[in-house]
Amino acid sequence: MSVVMSMSWAGVSPEQYDMVRDAVGWEDAAPDGGEVHLAWFDAQGLRVVDVWESEQAFQTFLAGRLAPAIEKAGIQGAPQTGFSPLHRRFITPGVTGAA
Repeated sequence: MSVVMSMSWAGVSPEQYDMVRDAVGWEDAAPDGGEVHLAWFDAQGLRVVDVWESEQAFQTFLAGRLAPAIEKAGIQGAPQTGFSPLHRRFITPGVTGAA
């Protein structure tokens, strides 16, 4: 069953997020089990909502690809992260790719 991963990471800047995205290259080589990724910023920092095929798929991606890039970008602290079972997913026809 797919899961929704929500993350809040205070103090992370758009520049740091972009450094991690470029280092990990998830838009060019999608992580196994990753289905949807949304990221934005508010006054506190980074917000992310992902859909993964399982929590374990995310943990594998974190350990193997994401954590080393986070360290390299100099991001401090730890995010608040939660997982919930996905009930329903809808993507408007014709919406594809990164934006």
